[in-house]
Amino acid sequence: MKNRLKVLRAERNWSQQDLADRLEVSRQSVNAIETGRYDPSLPLAFRIADVFGLAIEEIFIREQ
Repeated sequence: MKNRLKVLRAERNWSQQDLADRLEVSRQSVNAIETGRYDPSLPLAFRIADVFGLAIEEIFIREQ
């Protein structure tokens, strides 16, 4: 699943570690999600959306 995580994080001048701390996950997890190597669980996707103040659909793009 594609996502806008890296762009949204950069807009806030957050490092991967900054975002990881906010989400209570590892920096490696953030990196894996950003690069599309890992799709987050639904609870984690909701936490990500909450951190950015956006709907899940505004962050994650469903691939056809």
